[in-house]
Amino acid sequence: MSDPFTRMKLGPSRRQFLQVAAAAGGAAVLPASFGANEAAAQGAGDTLVIAAPATPQGLDIEFDVSLGSIDSLGALYEYMLGYEKVPDPDAPGVLREDTSVHADKPDGMALKGRLAESWEVSPDGRKATFKLREGVKSNWGNTFSSKDVKWTWDRKFNLKGQGLFQTAVLGLTSPDQIKVEGEHAISFNLEKPNPLLLKQQCNLANPIYDATKCAEVGGSADPWAVAFLKNDSAGFGPYRLAQLVRGQQAVFEARDDYWDTKPAMKRVIMREVPQSASRFSLLQGGAVDIAQFLQPRELEALKKQKNVAVDAVNSSYMIWLELNAKIKPFDNVDVRRAVNLALPRDEIIRTIYYGYADAQTAPMPYIYPMVDKSFFSYKYDVAKAKDLLAKAGFGKGVSTTLSYNAGDPTQEPIALLIQTSLRQIGIELTLEKLPAGVFYENVTKRAKPMIFYLDSPWTPDPGYSTYLYFNSKSYVNYSNYENTTVDQLITDGLATLDNNVRLEKYKQVQKTLMDEAPWGFLAYPKYTLARKANLKGYTYYTSNNLRFQDFSRG
Repeated sequence: MSDPFTRMKLGPSRRQFLQVAAAAGGAAVLPASFGANEAAAQGAGDTLVIAAPATPQGLDIEFDVSLGSIDSLGALYEYMLGYEKVPDPDAPGVLREDTSVHADKPDGMALKGRLAESWEVSPDGRKATFKLREGVKSNWGNTFSSKDVKWTWDRKFNLKGQGLFQTAVLGLTSPDQIKVEGEHAISFNLEKPNPLLLKQQCNLANPIYDATKCAEVGGSADPWAVAFLKNDSAGFGPYRLAQLVRGQQAVFEARDDYWDTKPAMKRVIMREVPQSASRFSLLQGGAVDIAQFLQPRELEALKKQKNVAVDAVNSSYMIWLELNAKIKPFDNVDVRRAVNLALPRDEIIRTIYYGYADAQTAPMPYIYPMVDKSFFSYKYDVAKAKDLLAKAGFGKGVSTTLSYNAGDPTQEPIALLIQTSLRQIGIELTLEKLPAGVFYENVTKRAKPMIFYLDSPWTPDPGYSTYLYFNSKSYVNYSNYENTTVDQLITDGLATLDNNVRLEKYKQVQKTLMDEAPWGFLAYPKYTLARKANLKGYTYYTSNNLRFQDFSRG
């Protein structure tokens, strides 16, 4: 999934459904709610029908990232900046964001203007001024201006939801640091230079709102339009919400007055189909264009069909074991190293993921700039693991608990493989099956010695990723890892725009993290998309969401 604020969800999160992908087995049946009208609509060339595990629970990113909400955001809203797109080197016909470091480009990034037509960063890196695009209309017909950007960021400070993280990671402490410089100009003013300032303008969590509409519907009773934005949108994106019936469907209609290229898909129907087997059947039979979050063996079966295509791309997803550094035996670094040497990564990838994953070899997504996989030294080695366990004082063995999510059909078989493998080095695991409804509560409490976790940092940056999970002050540091040197290196890397300096600092961070092993490094799951073969235009985003406007018939 996504960033740490996803703990504030109102319904099932995208992370949960990525993990769940619904339970396997049973007959694949057409859901009763999937009517003939939707199936007929799918036959139209400009209608896109998606079989999703769930419809959006809410549409306000400040509080909710339930499944479906993330896909909706990219359709209903627009952003200040975006990344240029490049062909995916391993997936023919697929595009992806170009998040690489480019020494020959302004600010070292392949960025393009969206709502911001152009921008300028001061020489000291403490101020960024954006010239805003003129003539842009919202889905309510209101004209875009600097007051919309200002209102959007003021809202983050006032509501104290996920926006607190967004402001903090930029070093913003007051709304006064975002200044209106004219009707079509706005500036962000920082106390220190921050390499995330432009990147965060691309982050899915930072859409720009129509302040005029929000003031109209909210009034004095609801000045930040919380009630309205939970169920509707006020933005500058390519689609408007036509219908939202939670538990059944969400319908989106393309806007004729959208400022950029008009979407080829004029109507998008997102149907709730909880069972993975049913989503598989609907795509197999041609009743839908896209079946989301299918299980690996279902993807393998679809690859054999001529009318279906399966895209599998390297993604920002990571799955790992939190090794709690404040609970025995994982307070001993040699025990953590021993565990990593005994993890059956190759078997997990082959038998559970069917090859739709790669071994995790770094403490951040392997698709992100400045990642360094050279420090991975945990190739499967039982003898070496035993020696480390003995060095730690557990030569006669040790017992502990591995907790996993009952709602994720992949975690139990992975846990069983790990249990068998660790037994060979003298670690006896008791497997604790936690109900899906309380699993993340147990993660955040940091009271389990070893527990699964799957996540993805949305901003493609080493400082963002390592601060999120390993800084001792981060509330997402669920392994309770503490290293003051690492803290300082991460902080220093977030206070300079010099990529050469940043590279060296995050190289040291990654080297230390891989050596001290706060995680049991498992896998990088791929982002997979099962679609009709004639549906073109899929683009991968580090926020792991679809953008309906990318698709067309080919």
